[in-house]
Amino acid sequence: MQVKFLKQISDAAAGEAQISAICFSPNGQKLALCIDRVIQLYDDTGELRDRFATKPIDSKYGRQSYVVTAMDFSPDNTQLAIAQSDNIVFVYKLGTDWNEKKSIVAKFVQSAHVTSLIWLPDGQIIFGLADGKLRSGNVKKNKSHTLFTAEQYTVSLTTNVSRKAILSGHADGSICRYIIEDEGTGDKSGLVVRHSCPPCALVWTAHGILVGGCDRRIVVYSKDGKSLQQFDYSREPFEREFSVGICNPTGQECVFGSYDHIRLFSYQTRKGMFEEAPMKEIKNMYTVTAMSWRSDGARFAVANLTGGTFLFNCSLKKSSMKGKYAINFVSLSQVLIENKTTGKRTDLVSRNGFEISDVKIMGRDRYAVGYTTHTLILVDLENERRRCEVQWQSSGDEKFSFENENVCVIFANGELTLIEYAPSGKHGDNILCTVRTEFLSPNLISVRVEERNLQGNKKMGYLLDSRTIAVVDLMSTSGAAVIDQVNHDANINWLALNETSRYLLFRDKNLKLYLYNLQSRVKTCILSFCIYAQWIPDSDVVVGQSQDNLSVWYNIDHPESCDMKPIKGDVTEISKDPLTNRTCVKLNDNGVQSSIELDSNKIEFNTAINDEDFRRAVAYLDASGSTDETSNALWETLARLAYEKQEYIVAEQAYTATRQMAKARFLHSINQLARDKKGSYDHYEVRAKLAIFERQLKTAESIYLENGDVDKAIDMYRTMHHWDEAIAVADRKRHPQADELRSTYYRWLMDTKQIARAADWKLKQHEDEEAIALYMQANLPSRSAHILMQNAQLMRDNEVVTRVAISLVKGNMYELAGDLYEHVQEFSKALSCYEAGKCFRKAVKLARRTTPKDVVALESKWGDYLAEQMQYTEAVNHFIEAGENMKAVQAAIQGRQWPRALEILEQQRDENDPEIAKHYKQLAQHFAHIQEFEKAELCYLKAQCPGEAVEMYNRAAKWEPAFRLAKQYMNKDEVTRLYSNQAKELEAKGRYKEAEKLYITINDNAAAILMYKRTKNYDALIRLVRQYYPDKMKDTEITIAKELEQEKRYKEAEMHYVQAGDWKSAANMYRLTDSWEDAYRIARQHGGPVPAQQVAFFWAKKLGGDAGVKLLNKLGHAEQALDLACEQHAYEFAFDIARLLLKDKLPEVHYKYALHLEDERRYAEAEAEFLKAKKPRDAVLMYVQIKDWDRAQRIAQANDKALLNDVLIGQAKQAFDNNDFPKAESYLLQAQRPDLAIKLYRDNGSIQDALRVCQEYMPNKLDELRDEIARSGGMHETRMQTSGGNRPTTAYNNDNSILEQAARCESQGEYQRAVDLYLRLLPQQDIPKETLLKSYLKASDLARKFLPESKAQHVIRTIGPRLVQLGYANQAAEQYLVVELYKEAVEAFVAGKQWEKAKKLALEVDPQLAKYVDSVYKKHLQESGNAKEMTHVDVAAALDIFVERNQWEECFAEAQKHGPLVLHSYLAKYAAKMIQANRAELVANVYKKYGAIAIPQNLKIYKALFYRMSRIDSLRHDNYSKWADIRDVLHDVFENMNSSASGGAGGIQKEIEEQKPTFEILLWIAHMNAMRAACSEHEQLDTVTAKLSISLLRHSDILPVDRAFYEAGIMCRKVNWNEMSMMFLNRYLDVVDAIEEHNPDMLATSDFVETDIPYEIELPDQPTLPPEQHEKVKEHVLTLSMKQAVKPALRRDSRNCIEFSLVNPETNERASPCVITGYPVLDDHVLFDRFNLMANKEDWNKFILSAKSIRRESLQDCLKFLTKWTGTQPNVSL
Repeated sequence: MQVKFLKQISDAAAGEAQISAICFSPNGQKLALCIDRVIQLYDDTGELRDRFATKPIDSKYGRQSYVVTAMDFSPDNTQLAIAQSDNIVFVYKLGTDWNEKKSIVAKFVQSAHVTSLIWLPDGQIIFGLADGKLRSGNVKKNKSHTLFTAEQYTVSLTTNVSRKAILSGHADGSICRYIIEDEGTGDKSGLVVRHSCPPCALVWTAHGILVGGCDRRIVVYSKDGKSLQQFDYSREPFEREFSVGICNPTGQECVFGSYDHIRLFSYQTRKGMFEEAPMKEIKNMYTVTAMSWRSDGARFAVANLTGGTFLFNCSLKKSSMKGKYAINFVSLSQVLIENKTTGKRTDLVSRNGFEISDVKIMGRDRYAVGYTTHTLILVDLENERRRCEVQWQSSGDEKFSFENENVCVIFANGELTLIEYAPSGKHGDNILCTVRTEFLSPNLISVRVEERNLQGNKKMGYLLDSRTIAVVDLMSTSGAAVIDQVNHDANINWLALNETSRYLLFRDKNLKLYLYNLQSRVKTCILSFCIYAQWIPDSDVVVGQSQDNLSVWYNIDHPESCDMKPIKGDVTEISKDPLTNRTCVKLNDNGVQSSIELDSNKIEFNTAINDEDFRRAVAYLDASGSTDETSNALWETLARLAYEKQEYIVAEQAYTATRQMAKARFLHSINQLARDKKGSYDHYEVRAKLAIFERQLKTAESIYLENGDVDKAIDMYRTMHHWDEAIAVADRKRHPQADELRSTYYRWLMDTKQIARAADWKLKQHEDEEAIALYMQANLPSRSAHILMQNAQLMRDNEVVTRVAISLVKGNMYELAGDLYEHVQEFSKALSCYEAGKCFRKAVKLARRTTPKDVVALESKWGDYLAEQMQYTEAVNHFIEAGENMKAVQAAIQGRQWPRALEILEQQRDENDPEIAKHYKQLAQHFAHIQEFEKAELCYLKAQCPGEAVEMYNRAAKWEPAFRLAKQYMNKDEVTRLYSNQAKELEAKGRYKEAEKLYITINDNAAAILMYKRTKNYDALIRLVRQYYPDKMKDTEITIAKELEQEKRYKEAEMHYVQAGDWKSAANMYRLTDSWEDAYRIARQHGGPVPAQQVAFFWAKKLGGDAGVKLLNKLGHAEQALDLACEQHAYEFAFDIARLLLKDKLPEVHYKYALHLEDERRYAEAEAEFLKAKKPRDAVLMYVQIKDWDRAQRIAQANDKALLNDVLIGQAKQAFDNNDFPKAESYLLQAQRPDLAIKLYRDNGSIQDALRVCQEYMPNKLDELRDEIARSGGMHETRMQTSGGNRPTTAYNNDNSILEQAARCESQGEYQRAVDLYLRLLPQQDIPKETLLKSYLKASDLARKFLPESKAQHVIRTIGPRLVQLGYANQAAEQYLVVELYKEAVEAFVAGKQWEKAKKLALEVDPQLAKYVDSVYKKHLQESGNAKEMTHVDVAAALDIFVERNQWEECFAEAQKHGPLVLHSYLAKYAAKMIQANRAELVANVYKKYGAIAIPQNLKIYKALFYRMSRIDSLRHDNYSKWADIRDVLHDVFENMNSSASGGAGGIQKEIEEQKPTFEILLWIAHMNAMRAACSEHEQLDTVTAKLSISLLRHSDILPVDRAFYEAGIMCRKVNWNEMSMMFLNRYLDVVDAIEEHNPDMLATSDFVETDIPYEIELPDQPTLPPEQHEKVKEHVLTLSMKQAVKPALRRDSRNCIEFSLVNPETNERASPCVITGYPVLDDHVLFDRFNLMANKEDWNKFILSAKSIRRESLQDCLKFLTKWTGTQPNVSL
């Protein structure tokens, strides 16, 4: 937070003028401060606007008798509570305007000094007293009461952020909490903590309680009193006590006041702790006495001891939006938005304390939207109370709609979310609902939220699809319960609910306006050609426009009643003036504005109805004076509603107005009766009349009878002509007039000609004979027949029976007549009647009993009748009963009972019957049609039509059975000819697959191959060749490739070349067509690095120049191409490569070019190139070789004079060859090579010359030469040649003479001469070391004794290196020390490897020299590889030596001694090297041994390790240990990530947190692979293995995708999940095709759209599986596809989702994966303690039991890992 000084609003006094209290009003418009008992009031700009003096509790004590201790504003900003030390709290009324008269409205007299005060939002004034009490005052009642007593002086008082609980600090250090309103936090009232000193500065935030005091410490306590943090300033000399503390409204920023400065503290959410910001120092401010923070968080005030008041602005950052709003981030979770025009400020606060990341102004600049990481904040800038904060994960592409006043509509990710600004009651959540829809237009969403004061009415209408409207109840416990769904036959383009949510209006694309009643669920079209429709606000009146007519429905309950007015123009809007209640429709006619006023009385009628003010509704209707159809409908509505609300007088008026006089009169009588009964509608007669009005006669009867008024009940029924009920009441109550009622009722029935009802009455009276007569009179013989059959006595009267039966027959009631005849045992007549009436069931039953011979004929007739009625199923049985089998077959066929017909036919013996054959053929045709070919074949054969059977199979492409039948019933030639012709026809039609089958069927394989060759279907051609002519595969592939190459189908040609093993032809093809990229790809994939380099070279050479060189650099073949260019003698291109990329190789190219030029005898050019290559010696040798001595000498002289020797040697050889020995000797001696002269003389037999040269130029080799000559037999000649002269001496003899001369000079006192002679002896000479040592020491001794000091030093400097060369380093050092040449002495010790002596001497002489010794020693150790010794000097260097020597175990052991970071840095180096060498398993083993720490620099290594390991096949059990190692490593990393959550630097921790989800996924993959490897060798766990293979598919974007689908398919096939196996193997083949074509777009996504298998995957460069395995899968899938034996499908589970998918696509809910199989965990599960891990109980138990019974090491290891991961011992779960 940035705190900036704004201004000083009150000046400091010269002396003490303490500001004892200061406070901002809740709206931030006023600031009050108290100086010397005077209250000063400032406005929001800091200008003094008013002041007034306080008063003592009693004027007699005077103004000096008290001080103001605290004060606070009321929640409405109009009052100010002031606490005083004279035991009183005054409440002053300030008013809303400045300078209003101040008055005291309440006073609270206390028993002790009032020390602190807070005014809570709920109106309570909380104040603390000196005696420790905490009391609450009520301004309205002017009373106070005690909340609790702490018994110690109250020094401070504060509230929590929500101001619903308080903390009080007391003099003994105790801090007490009191809960005003329970917020569900679990906090309790009472002592929280006892601080070390009185807590004068007390702050309560959501993140802790901050306390400061005189101990100069600020301590942060938890809500339970535990110390969380401490800021100790007690040792700072300028720090004093903390006198006051405050926090901003969100509690994230705190300020503590001290002496001359304030300290700032900010809560860091990511770290979970407070951090101190830079201190704000104010010189000469002295002690801070009071502070206050404005409610918007943008400003706080600081007051001091001398009367100065300072204002500070707070801000994290500021911005401007739309040039209209100033945005000020005052804290992480609070933003202040100020309208620059009006100056109005609105704060945007996250009540949950989340950081606000962005703010937007929307909805016509009326609404502010704040984004946090977890929530969304909405605020109405015009009405601050309309605000809310909801849980929300922003995707950044939300669309907002603020059209509705009560809710905000958000559309995101295909979902529509409603957010209410005010809390939504019982749910406690502002999100009303979330539904899925694609239609976001405000015209297609209608929301009604408690409008017209209808509490609980929250409903929404929206489109499910373009033709379906859903209406949901937003008050449902489930969030959005669909209460209705309206289906329509056309697209809907507008909809609107009315304000009561009883009606829904919508319009379709055909411009038809519909009204839907949500209660009756009736849809009515109320207007056609509708171009505008709308509900009038605050009413249920609808306005619609159709062409040039305006339609108004004043009573929507009667949509048929509509007022229509002609208009000009289009309706633009409907406006209502709230003052005059006038409603106008505004029109626009080509820019001309006009309006039409609607009938306000009728509109107000609706309002009155809604307010249930029916008398006002009557007045409006009377005032309208209209008698049209609309008014009539309104009166009817009023009548209905008034009656429902028991407003019977109004209902009577309404019925009268609608001319419903009967209802009006009856209601009038009811009202009159009520008046007679003293205006009581509760009188029983009135209630009974109302029940009659409602046609509830039973209710009226009950009311009468309950009150003992039987007569009125009977009269009611008689009046309504309900005689039966009247008589029943009379009988029940034993009324004396019951019999009279019966006779009266009978007479009335007869008089009114109701003969049938009279007969019914007689039947009830058990007068059966009279009832029969009446029924016959009423022409109802059937009722007479029923009475007869139930009365045995009447059945004996044959006349009556005959008369009734004849009447029944005349009325075609044959069945009843038959029943009657059967009853009187006239069976023949009964049969005739049954047969005539088609009552065959009764006829057959009767015939079986009376005349069995007629049964068969009746069954046949019954069957014919049923067949006529198309009841074929029933007819079949009756035909069979009648023995009419052919009829039965025909009926079965007509009834489509084909199996039944076949069954009947198979029972017939005479198969030669043409009718049977005819039926068989019918059945065959049917079975062929439904593709039941076996039955069809049987029927064709029974019908003696084998040819048609063959034709059937041919049509169905069932060539094998067709061929079988053809061979059986046709001769061979006919069959071959038939199928050959058929195949050719199919070929001509393009049905090649079927043609192939036919060719194969007749063994004409060559014809099939030729067919595919003609059609250029090379895949099929190769398949057939591979199957039938495998020896010709390679030739076929090459032939096809050449044809494709000619057709310029290079990709296909490439495939065939490669399959034939002739990849070179493929590469050459691409080279010839300049498709170098493909040529390079082929060479790299199939030829390896060397061919790829060659192709890259030719490609680059083709491009030439810079472009070619850049290509080589891109491909990484620059060095190899350079070599190839030199081999190909393309030196110009080689020079380009070297010049641009390999400058260090340029001399080498010049050298090779020079050699090439030399071979071509272009010597001058070769010379120039040799010199450019800095190889003058080669140039010299070239000229020497061609004997061009002048040029050779010129080059040597110009470049390297040492090369002159080579020239001279060449000339010498030439002279020797020419036998010019003296000249040759001269050349060799000039070249200082006497040895070669000796050798040449000796080789040529010139022994004397050899000895001469040796004696003269190499005397030290003379004896050796003589010995060699003597051994070779040439010594005799040598002696003879040398006998005449002086015998040459040996080198040693010469050295002895030097020693003798030196001794002689020493004895003669010629010390300088002696020293020089001693120094002439060199270590290169053949002199014993001891002699040299003595000589050098003698020279040193003489020089030091007899020569000047400078000479002595020179001598020692000369002999020192010689002694070191001879191995006498100690002696050399001692000599150096004698003459104080310390540096040289140290170097001598170093040269002699005397490191300790060198180091000791260096430390004594010069520390810089010691560093030199160390560096040399380290270099020595490095060169010698002595890492153990190096550890004592430089650990890092020693470890590097171990690394260089690949002694990794020793490196790790040593690194482990120096901490985990050192160890893991070398583990990382080892890992990188091993991963690069494809030895990832060794890395996993090492990390498993030494542990894997979670540091950012190692995370990439762990990932690389995993990706290298992911290539390992986990279906092989012997790979278990590798997967187990990587699993354990990743588990170690994941555990360390979690354990490091509370520590580490912010940036590092953030990076680890970001990587944690990735490593959790990698851990899951490794675990499932390890599980699969462990289970793969056990058949009882095959199901688990299969599920694991399928679950791994959801990570196919990480694993090799082709292998993943292959393994899943193979395992599904193993456990007989054939449909899924087919699905996965098909996908595998598609993936391989896409890999080979390098085209991921070939992969379809629709097959797995309902799963969580990733769509976007990165294809590998080449397939993972070997070609043989791929071909097997391909053949397997092809075989199943051709047989259509298995249809690819994915299995579903109880969710109706794909069984292995974790995500439910309908609800987006994600299930947890099972730790055993990776499948989603549904109902029956096992829950573990750690990481919310779960398992399906069935899979868990199966694995545990198997592992414990098998006892294999791998399974046991899996159990151990599960124990470690889940935190639970694996046992069977019940």
